[in-house]
Parts: sequence; C-alpha cells; structure tokens
Amino acid sequence: MKLQLRIWRQPSAAAPGRFERYELDGLAPTLTLLEALDLLNQRLSSEGKSPVSFESDCREGICGACGIVIQGRAHGGQTRRATCEVRVGDLDGAGEVTLEPFRARAFPLVRDLIVDRSAFDRVIQAGGYVSVRTGSAPEANTLPIAKQRAERALDAAACIGCGACVAACPNASAALFVGAKVSHLAALPQGGAERATRARALVAAADGEGFGACTSLGECHAACPKGIPLDVIAELSREVLRPHDP
Repeated sequence: MKLQLRIWRQPSAAAPGRFERYELDGLAPTLTLLEALDLLNQRLSSEGKSPVSFESDCREGICGACGIVIQGRAHGGQTRRATCEVRVGDLDGAGEVTLEPFRARAFPLVRDLIVDRSAFDRVIQAGGYVSVRTGSAPEANTLPIAKQRAERALDAAACIGCGACVAACPNASAALFVGAKVSHLAALPQGGAERATRARALVAAADGEGFGACTSLGECHAACPKGIPLDVIAELSREVLRPHDP
C-alpha cells in the first residue's frame, strides 16, 4: 500500500514552519500510522536528514502520549481511537494525508508534531489529587460504594490526558479534561477532603494556563479516544457553584 504524507515540519517554536511531502510504498494495511512514521524516519536518518519528531509511548491507546491532528481531526476523528491506534489501512482512499500538531495556546509547539502538554500536569497539581492516606488496595467491602457511583468514577477516570479535547475544541477548552478529574474524585469518598475547593482550583488553574471557555459544541467528546461523556462538564459546573461549608 502506498501512503502520501504531508507533514508539518518546524524545528522549534521560534523557527518558521512548513509542510513537507513524503511518500511511503509497500506498506501493510495493518501497520499503524506511527509505525509508518518510524519507517519514514529510518529512511530520513539514512539519508542524513532530520527525522520527523512525534510523541508516543505505550502505543496501545492507554498512556495518552501520542497526539497528532490527522486530516484536520485530532487523532484522525476515528471513534474511540488514539493516534497510535490508527492504521495505514484506515487511511486508504484518503489521498494525501496531512499530519499536524495539536494547536492550542496552552499547548506550545516544541518541534514538528510535538507540543508541550505540561499545562495539564499543572492543572492537576492545583487540586486533582486526594490527601487521605490510601495505602495498599483495601478489601473490596471495607468501604462500600454504590455500584452506580463506582461506575461513574471509573468512566470519568478513563481520561488519559492526551489533549485531543483541547485540540478539537474551537475555543481550546479543557472543560472535558477538568470535568473528568473533578467527576471521578467527587464520586468517591476518598475525594471528599478536597471537594470544597477542588473544582474551583482546577478551573482557575485551567484559566491561568490559557485554555478557553466551553460553549458546549461537543467536539471534545467526539475526539476523545476514551469517550468521556459530556455530562462531566455539567458536573464540573455544579461542583463550582455548589455551596460549601466555610
């Protein structure tokens, strides 16, 4: 299979960027896009040229390290798939495939397809944690939690922090990410200690990082590889407005 690639190349944030075109031939349809980029980089290195910089780690859709805008859509717009799960066969018939970095003010470009997503880390540090001593995993029935609340917490905790929600949102809002962090901790008793301040602290941190406001377009949910539900944003709003004991 032949793959025509149009890739954004930019050596640094301060340097000008441009699209460059590459062609790969003889690819198996089952090969992932990142594996195809590996092959391209092997060729570029052998030619004495600079390889394409991109991020990846587990390559199983778990870690959230990968993140490329493929054909104008974060992660390629395929349902419940991260960039590392996109295969060459999925791009068959797409013609020239354009690859760009996630673009948002809060995600400054580092090089080529890599952006700095440490803003997410700073948002979590502002209050997305629990201060209670959890120790090792307790026996399941020691602290009974209603099944519905446990499932709610697990659904929200599935967020891998990849940033696709931000890249897909016209406002570059992090509301889905922040809502997921708030929702999964608010559903569990261990998250109660910081509940009075968590939502407001996280929202303030996100605003300070330059993320935009949510206008409920829903693009974040569509791009999310874990399908985080939009109602975590509503829960975030409820937590922010919720009266707290002084």
